[in-house]
Amino acid sequence: MVTATATATTPAFVVTQEDKPRHVAFICSKGTLDMVYPALVMGWAALGNGIDVTIFFTFWGLDMINKNRVDHIEIAPVGNTAMKMSMMGLNTGNLGIPQLAGVLPGMTAFATKLMKDKIKALEVPSVREYLQMLVDAGAKLYACKMSVDMMGLRQEDFIEGVEAIVTAGDFMDMTDGAQVVFI
Repeated sequence: MVTATATATTPAFVVTQEDKPRHVAFICSKGTLDMVYPALVMGWAALGNGIDVTIFFTFWGLDMINKNRVDHIEIAPVGNTAMKMSMMGLNTGNLGIPQLAGVLPGMTAFATKLMKDKIKALEVPSVREYLQMLVDAGAKLYACKMSVDMMGLRQEDFIEGVEAIVTAGDFMDMTDGAQVVFI
């Protein structure tokens, strides 16, 4: 319920929960290593705070739940101007990876290895392990029907725990009232 009464000490609009469980829905549209972890980390945090979690995978985000791709997610330095070598574990100050160098053979594998080593050193679960943890804790995982059809995929192509292939409209109905986070 939203109320529109304001006082000197309260904002004009206050949203109250009337014994309704909180719900967050993540839309995962990217399939690179730096884009898959935000939904996993935030989903896990939400579940830990008693918030219902739904994750909808569309376009390249389907790589996260594709049996053949989940263990092979990479990070490409091309087009990623924010990528700093120091963030990847190399002592180069604030130098970024020159965009031209990103097209050299082996640079994607190199950047991916550096990032996976950092993730492992922090004892962060792999993408597959994180997804299993989320499912075990009650998160609901869905694949986008349009993207699945475009890519010629089927339910059998996805990891265990993906509940169904649904349309965008179905997802909207399932997440009515949820906070939606697009990644």
